[in-house]
This record gives sequence, structure tokens and C-alpha cells, in this order.
Amino acid sequence: MVKEFQSSLADARKMDELDDLSEYRTRYHIPVQKNGEPIIYLCGNSLGLQPKSTKENVLQELTDWENLGVEGHFHAKNPWMPYHEFLTKAMAKVVGAQPNEVIVMNTLTVNLHLMLVSFYRPQGKRVKILIESDAFPSDKYAVQSQLRFHGYDPQECLIEFTPRPGESCLRNEDIKEVIEREGSTIALILLGNTNYYTGQFFDIKQISIWGHEQGCMVGFDCAHGAGNVPLNLHDSGCDFAVWCNYKYLNSGPGGMGGAFINERHLNSEGIPRLEGWWGHNKETRFKMRDAFDPIPTAEAWQLSNPPILSMVSAWSALKLFDEVGMERLRRKSIALTAYLENLVKSLGEEVINIITPADPEQRGSQLSIQVKNAKKDLFNTITSEGVIADWREPEVIRVAPVPMYNSFEDVFRFYDILKKAVSE
Repeated sequence: MVKEFQSSLADARKMDELDDLSEYRTRYHIPVQKNGEPIIYLCGNSLGLQPKSTKENVLQELTDWENLGVEGHFHAKNPWMPYHEFLTKAMAKVVGAQPNEVIVMNTLTVNLHLMLVSFYRPQGKRVKILIESDAFPSDKYAVQSQLRFHGYDPQECLIEFTPRPGESCLRNEDIKEVIEREGSTIALILLGNTNYYTGQFFDIKQISIWGHEQGCMVGFDCAHGAGNVPLNLHDSGCDFAVWCNYKYLNSGPGGMGGAFINERHLNSEGIPRLEGWWGHNKETRFKMRDAFDPIPTAEAWQLSNPPILSMVSAWSALKLFDEVGMERLRRKSIALTAYLENLVKSLGEEVINIITPADPEQRGSQLSIQVKNAKKDLFNTITSEGVIADWREPEVIRVAPVPMYNSFEDVFRFYDILKKAVSE
């Protein structure tokens, strides 16, 4: 065991006093233990906490529905007809896009299928999809089903990025090599821009360049990136991206998803899409019998009118992101995650292995901690002590210190509980 990292609860509290975002913790509901003490909630990469404003905002819509009925579409405090538009600018800022490139709609895998309809266009020998071997299962199910839908065998037409033996993360040079070697047969590259298991944050711009040089479409699942890391989707040049809003973006369980379509594709006749009435020209939408006239933005990919009671939760959370800004969140994220890393590494390499990249530019607000030879009993122990994190077989604890509401004290208390648990 290496020398214990020199930090204390007092040190953590001093860092919290200097944190210019510390007051935002008070804007969220922090779950409590049975003894009344706050839970050490480090699971925002799975489900973000509820902003205190959400309940009041949802009640406003319920009140308007109660009092106005259908007239709420036009006369509610926040009229329902244009409701999705209220979220667009704030969402675009979070993901680094132009407002016309972004739409909040549906849920993540639904949006992924809609994007695959538009951007997976197999032709000739260019029929394959390239994905991570350790992609989130829903992504893999989606692309496998799309391959079968087009008449292709996933065993033959799904290529998987695989880390080198003994390694958990992908190397950039290996990503480039696979794209260059297989590029002439690849129709689509799809990566989780921040891997759910390892927390590795990929270089979206560079991968997009490599893919486009080979004639491939390039898209990203940003479920673990939106609200976590700087995505800069517009400047990256990628063709599309999708994400959910219930993790770092705190829109509630099963909350709304989002999609980005690069503006160069918005009015392209060569990009097909599934269509529905909410993607139709707003001025003539209710004439009903007109041929489909697409809105000249990402809104054209909408199928149905938005679920207001779900959308209000997403808007409540986005208002806080708009107030704080991704730059400030990113600065705290880097500091908070580095603090966690230093504390955990002090437990010793014979006990702990962090599989998340050490380079802050290659990770967000997550460390995946491999506790050597651990059983889930260890995880159950820290849970019983008031920690909410995430266990992934065979021996990884995913910990997400979210800058919007987690504190340096949260991180220290987690470390102190983990230290005691591994020493027993």
C-alpha cells in the first residue's frame, strides 16, 4: 500500500468554500439516508438528481391543463404549441451546436433509429457499420436490427473496435487504423462519444475527419457526454448525434432525448427520413391535407407533438445549465474528478486500478474503479454506508462526481468509506 494521500475532510470543505458553483448544490434535491444524513450521490451518469424548480414547473402545466383544457396549446403560461422551441437554444449551447441543428424529442434509442434511417444508406460494397465492441447494449441492438432490416447479416457486416489485449480503452491510432483499413466497406461509424463503461471521451472531430476521408457517415451516441464534456458538435463536422437528457442533464427517469443533424444535411434531398406531422411547416400544419413540407431545421425529424409533462422537466434542468454554462462546469469537473483520482489511487495499485483514462482531455465526470478480486459484497458495503454509485460486472464501480451538485466533501466521504471497505 502506498503512502496515504494527504487530504482530510477539512481540506475538502475548504475546496468547497472556494468553489464558485457550490451554491448550485442547493438548487437540487439531495436524497437522504434513513438517519437523515445526505446520501453521497455519485450516480449522475445513470440518473441525474431533480432540480428543485421541476416540481413547481410541472405543476404549472398541470394547472394550465386543468383550467384551460385544449386552449392551453395557445394560452397556457408557456403555450404548448411551440413548447419544444423553448428548449432549443439552451440545448444547442450544451452540445455545441447551432440552434437549427438541434431538436429535443423522443428518447435516445428512438432517435438513434431515426438517424440510422437517414444516415445508414448501404450501397454496393459499402454496407458495414463500425461500432465499439463495448458499446452500450441498446446501441448494438439498434445497429444489428438496422442491418437485418436492410437484409444484411450482423455477423458479417458489423465491425467492432476492440481494445488491445490487457487494455480497457481504445487507442486513437488503433481507431484510425481500423477506419483506414476497412473504410471502403463502411457505410456508417457510430461511437459512444463517452464510453459508458470506461468513461473514455473520444475525439469527435478527429474521428469525423478520419471517417469522412474514407467516405463514411459518422455519428455519435452522446448519452454520457451531453452535459458532461464539451461536445462542440457543429465544429466537429460529425453528421449526426443523439443523446438522452436524464443523466447529466437531469430531466427525470426516462426523460426526453435529443438529436443533432449537421446543418449541411438539413435540406439535402439525398438524406431520407421518416416523417410525421410535427415536422411539417408550422404555418400550414393544421391544414391537414397538404403534402409534407419539411421545416428547414432539425425540427423536420420530429414525428409527433411533444409530451409537455416530460418536456417541462428537461426545460427546468436546461435553465440551470444555461445559467452556469458548460465552461464553468467543465472546469469544476476536471478538478473534482482529479481530486477523486488522487484519493482513490492512494489506496495502492495492488488494490485499485482505474480503467478510465488519466488524461483529463479523454474523460469527463466519471471514474471506473476496478477493485481487484472484489465481489459485489464490497459494493453492497459502501451502499449500506450511504453511497449511491454503480456496479458493473465483474469488478468495476462507476463513480460520477457531477459538478453541478456534487461537492469535494462528497468525494472525500466516498473515498473514506471505500478505504475502510477494502481494508476489511
